[in-house]
Order: sequence, then C-alpha cells, then structure tokens
Amino acid sequence: MAKTRARDRMSTEINASSMADIAFLLLIFFLVTTTIVEDKGITVKLPPWSEEEPDITKLKTRNVFSVLVNAQDQLLVRGEIMPIEQLREKAKIFIANPYNDETMAEKPTKAIISLKNDRGTSYEAYLQVYNELKAAYNELWNELSQRKYGVPYSEDMKFAWKKAIRDEIPFVLSEAEPTAFGEE
Repeated sequence: MAKTRARDRMSTEINASSMADIAFLLLIFFLVTTTIVEDKGITVKLPPWSEEEPDITKLKTRNVFSVLVNAQDQLLVRGEIMPIEQLREKAKIFIANPYNDETMAEKPTKAIISLKNDRGTSYEAYLQVYNELKAAYNELWNELSQRKYGVPYSEDMKFAWKKAIRDEIPFVLSEAEPTAFGEE
C-alpha cells in the first residue's frame, strides 16, 4: 500500500464562503448608485394650499379665453366650435390683441386661458389642447424676444430677459374641475 502524501490530501475545492458577502455588497452598491428615470409629464405650478375661502373676483369676460373639451374630444372655444388646428393662432390673437378688438383681452397681463375638460376626454386630446395653448405662449414670447433683444426666446437666455418677457406676457392657464362624463 502506498503512502498518502500531504499533496494528495489537499482539497481542490475553492472556499466560497465570502462570495455571498461580496455579491451582497455589489448589489447594495448598484442599488445606491443607479438612478431611475422618471417621466416628468406636464410641469404645472399649483397654488399653495389654504384653508381660507378663495376670494371670488368677477373677471371681465373679454379677458377670459374659455376652452371646453367634451367627451368626444371636440373643442368649444368662447362659445364657438373650433378645430384644434386653429386653437394656437386664435389664442395668440386673443392674448396679444394686435387690433385692439373689444372682444379680446385688454392686454397680455390680463389674459386668462380657462381650460375645462370632460371626464370622458381622452388624454391625447387633453395633451394636444394643452400643447397648443402652451405653444401659443411660446410663440408670443419668441416674437417679443426677437423684437426687444434680437434673439429667440430660449431656456439658456439671460434670466433678466426671460423674466422681463414673462412679466410682459405671463403664462396664465386656469384648469377647471372636469365635468361628469358627457355632461357638457
């Protein structure tokens, strides 16, 4: 019988007792350092919460550009049925009132866009209407920026210039509580 040597008795297995610790540490590292991308959606500044009753001020109807979207995604703008393709241009004319029309806003600082939806309004129609109204303001800001400063309105322009433009043409969009399905 042959003698067994120390070399023959050595195990060829790898000690894996610390592998679980390393895997756990790597898992924690990746969880901590990974950022999760979130959809931003529409950024809207909400008014602060208050327990007080709101001050009900009577607005001049000439300063309110009311947009109603029904359950069939049809628009009723200031009492007239309107296709969405005309909404941007009509909103621009209403806000700027270039012809001093008595039925349009007195001045851009007093113009209010009122948007009201039906609970049956599709999300796509809501976004289209919102985008058209926002685009009307963007175009007005761009035109004013070109006139005053000779540069297009953009997010990376001087803060003072942007503030001056937004003070002259403030973005005022009032969203009313949606009505019940098919009510309007």
